[in-house]
Amino acid sequence: MDLGIAGKWALVCGASKGLGYGCAHALVREGVHVVVNARSARALDAAASRLAAEAAKAAGRGGAPARVLSVAADITSAAGRAAALSVAGGPGRDFDIVVTNAGGPPTGDFREWDRAAWIAALDANMLAPIELIGATLDGMAARGFGRIVNITSSAVKAPIDVLGLSNGARSGLTGFVAGVARSPIAARGVTINNLLPGRFDTDRLVATVHAVAAKSGKSVDAVRQAQQALIPAGRYGRADEFGAICAFLCSVHAGYVTGQNLLADGGAYPGVF
Repeated sequence: MDLGIAGKWALVCGASKGLGYGCAHALVREGVHVVVNARSARALDAAASRLAAEAAKAAGRGGAPARVLSVAADITSAAGRAAALSVAGGPGRDFDIVVTNAGGPPTGDFREWDRAAWIAALDANMLAPIELIGATLDGMAARGFGRIVNITSSAVKAPIDVLGLSNGARSGLTGFVAGVARSPIAARGVTINNLLPGRFDTDRLVATVHAVAAKSGKSVDAVRQAQQALIPAGRYGRADEFGAICAFLCSVHAGYVTGQNLLADGGAYPGVF
């Protein structure tokens, strides 16, 4: 299926690895020019090189290769956002697609978190995406096309007690999106959706599994098998699968999907709604 977005410009945050990289990879394969962002310059440069190689390969099927630009910066800071929105050779604020993504806050007991911990969580997982939406939304509406996808978490649907910081911040973003996605911009070709990952085989999951294994005294393999047994699909998700879902939401075919929370968790969430 031709997604109809070749030649568009996308900003993909947290794109040096994991789910963010999966989204950038899927978009590049569709001929989308991407500005990828992450904090680590070394990891980001390596990711950008792989994406550029994929762009060249995709161009072999016809057309010019997608451009890949990188900005090593903290997207949760005002300076980091300014850098991403003004990278040399990029579209400035005139992005057609924005994929927001930032690492989740630490786990723990809510009794241990002070105001600074809450503000940090809100800055990263609620306010930074809102700032990026505010910086790009009106331009999208003026041009008659825009796609914003926020990578949040399955915990928005099924909160986990030790993820209170994430539950609160991401739920705040979800509520904000529910309103703005249904504002007049919906009639001007702009959609805003949230993509909620369950357990995907990423570096973050690997670290979590090792932590659980160390705490429980079980082997890493035993923890992985136990977790996957609770997922109806019988396995963890892959970053490329997640990226494909994101790319579809960014496509011309998804113009009638907005204000939604799409759960990608292999069937783990047991509810009807």
